[in-house]
Amino acid sequence: MKNTLKPLPMISALAVSLLAACAAGGMQQGATHLSATQCRDLTALRNQAPMTRERNLSELAALEKAGYDPSRFYDPYYPEDLHAAQRQVDQWYRTDCQPGRVD
Repeated sequence: MKNTLKPLPMISALAVSLLAACAAGGMQQGATHLSATQCRDLTALRNQAPMTRERNLSELAALEKAGYDPSRFYDPYYPEDLHAAQRQVDQWYRTDCQPGRVD
């Protein structure tokens, strides 16, 4: 008897169910991803403030939280994974770093 299972539709179904689970189990409404310090540092960097060690580490911590791993010796997904993390941090910045936010 020949195996008639088709792996591609099964993988697609698994991917859809995983995405649905991630969406359902996301963070609570109103929860923040960036700290007040990260918001302050990212705002300073966006306003062309001089780069400092603290601002650099703050930005790196936000990128790592968004999924970027700079410690990989060989990363076949670089720079796409860095750009994806930057887009995620930009989205968090727009939602978390509103003027007058108290942390």
